[in-house]
Amino acid sequence: MSLADVKKNAQDRMIKSIETLKADLAKVRTGRAHTGILDHVMVDYYGSPTALPQVANLTLIDARTIGVQPWEKKMLAAIEKAIRESDLGLNPSSFGEMIRVPTPALTEERRKEMVKLCKSEAEDAKIAVRNIRRDANEQVKKMVKDKTASEDDERRSADEIQKLTDKFVADIDKLVAEKEKEVLTV
Repeated sequence: MSLADVKKNAQDRMIKSIETLKADLAKVRTGRAHTGILDHVMVDYYGSPTALPQVANLTLIDARTIGVQPWEKKMLAAIEKAIRESDLGLNPSSFGEMIRVPTPALTEERRKEMVKLCKSEAEDAKIAVRNIRRDANEQVKKMVKDKTASEDDERRSADEIQKLTDKFVADIDKLVAEKEKEVLTV
């Protein structure tokens, strides 16, 4: 493995950390309804936990209401129960063969909780990026020890990996600032 491979691997892993953060932030509720908040609700589908989008069609009925159309009629009660028991604070109601999930307006207190959650997710992502930096630096040190790279290469690589880390930490801060602004907008 060359120094370029180590840097490329570190960059790829950091990009995956950012993608994971984006997915986690998408789950955080804002004042509007969007089907993404139900993506991680698990439904008991014939004894095995299954993600809601795999057993039902999710649509937006209006700005504050999500429609859930199960593909099998007998799944209606199980889906309704799963949504109610999720930690999203939603109260679904059956409407014929469809479940309506109204998303209540967020209170100021709940908005602040959401911001804290966003910041916690961001901190987890920063920790992941720093761990990737540490792993990459250790790989470079091992290469120097094995005499496949010089000490000058080690210093240069450490600087480049640090610049990469700083860039991704700045990206994380930017993503969280955007989400915080979105959550706090009434």
